[in-house]
Amino acid sequence: MADGAPPIDLTQYRTLIFDCDGVILNSNPIKTEAFYQAALPYGEDAARALREYHVRNGGISRYHKFDWFLTEVIGQSEPDPEERQALLNAYAKNVWDGMLACEVDEAIFELRKQTPHARWMVASGSDEQELREIFRLRGLDELFDAGIYGSPRTKEEIFAELAATNTLLTPAVFFGDSRYDAQAAQTLNLTFVFLQNWSETSPPCGELNFSSLNGLFVRAPY
Repeated sequence: MADGAPPIDLTQYRTLIFDCDGVILNSNPIKTEAFYQAALPYGEDAARALREYHVRNGGISRYHKFDWFLTEVIGQSEPDPEERQALLNAYAKNVWDGMLACEVDEAIFELRKQTPHARWMVASGSDEQELREIFRLRGLDELFDAGIYGSPRTKEEIFAELAATNTLLTPAVFFGDSRYDAQAAQTLNLTFVFLQNWSETSPPCGELNFSSLNGLFVRAPY
């Protein structure tokens, strides 16, 4: 738990929303290396540029990042569809095994027991179908009764769609590990909790800051 983190009473929230990478799974290093390896055929400088852009923009989908790479680094006026798909395929191949084997924050199972009143969902920058299959194979999907959602939709789009269908009930809290996660939470005035143990960025100013999901237990008055 981060020093000086203010109390958070999870019983007040009707929906708990979780990012995946750096929150549920310790998968940020896997994703970072996968971006580098996917772009390496374009040269080391290009691959490093994509890797750095990815780290600066944690939580944003791979689709956006590869579009940025092809236009801003490679210099295409519009992303070439075949090159874009080849990058996506290479990235997905590099990511799959790592996502199945990486560390999971085991505290999430106890936290689920302690919040039976709340709907649970995932809103991630990961590909939606890929993420649903990984969670199924790892036995995590049953925790999230309100669904598992991901790219190519942005988190803002996911939140808006789920709120419009009354799937995302407020008040709600979003657990993330990036500045983008904090910005996305603001679109629906969600409470945002930054988890820093597995993050690749520094915490946004003014947000609730905890080291991990485990740190929430002593802060919530059950």
